[in-house]
Amino acid sequence: MAVCRSTGGITHHRFSDLPGFLRRGDLLVVNDTKVIRGRLRTRKDTGAFVEIFLLARRDGGEEEGETWEALARPSRRLREGMEFRVGTGLCVTLLRREEGQWLVRLTADVPVPMALERVGEVPLPPYIRRSVDDPAASVDAERYQTVFAASPGSVAAPTAGLHFDVEMLGEVRDRGADVAPVTLSVGYGTFSPIRTKEVESYRIHAEPYRLPSDTAAAVNATRDRGGRVIAVGTTSVRVLETRAREDGRVEPAEGMTRHYIYPGYRFRAVDALVTNFHLPRSSLLALVMAFAGVEPIREAYRVAVEQEYRFFSYGDAMLIL
Repeated sequence: MAVCRSTGGITHHRFSDLPGFLRRGDLLVVNDTKVIRGRLRTRKDTGAFVEIFLLARRDGGEEEGETWEALARPSRRLREGMEFRVGTGLCVTLLRREEGQWLVRLTADVPVPMALERVGEVPLPPYIRRSVDDPAASVDAERYQTVFAASPGSVAAPTAGLHFDVEMLGEVRDRGADVAPVTLSVGYGTFSPIRTKEVESYRIHAEPYRLPSDTAAAVNATRDRGGRVIAVGTTSVRVLETRAREDGRVEPAEGMTRHYIYPGYRFRAVDALVTNFHLPRSSLLALVMAFAGVEPIREAYRVAVEQEYRFFSYGDAMLIL
């Protein structure tokens, strides 16, 4: 774990050292979203392989089932109206194409979330390659969830939270700090590259979020007593800043957020950040640069490469104070 301080300087530690950087009265805010089993493997009548990757649920008013935005491949060989059986009891119907994606309807002989748990797979990052019968696949499915995962809805894990275990959360509380959850369902758009010439022109995808009243109260109490609000992951930051007032207090709410944070943004609710190392031209990296400064983050990444830190979902973390 790299620790970057606002006073300057980068130090190197194990992630297990994190509780030692906390103070009595601090608050860790974590994203309790849970990754759905949204990777569906099936076949056409011809025997050809088809893969459907669920992205986000869309309310369509159908009498039965659920409507989702999805990716499907090989997309060029698929047609509207095609139906596929996935495992036993789940049917996927291709409704129509929309801007490079598909709108699909899921129907099942049980509630759709239950069917997905039964026949779907956790959508691991593409650089983790497992065959269907690989015994490690079941281990991956377990490890690709945070210890505080409770609210199904994400297509990818909030990766900063993967570093925590139950014992560490206990150490955090032993230090006199506390832990409170928010929810942001991580969508495919989170990982879409910024393709606009100017960072400011990019429009981030909307994602469902929830800031519970208990968490809002905990954030506001932390602010009142002079403690620090430490966000675990960029997704937690976006929830808090979506509902932040000018005085740094937050208000509970749930809905959809397009809150896009890039350099020049003034943070109101978040004092410190735990985050992984992100890809270039991503909204996640733009947020981190906004929080710590463009040049300090460039230096942190240069040092991370020099020190052979690991990037991506299962990579190393950075604590920005």
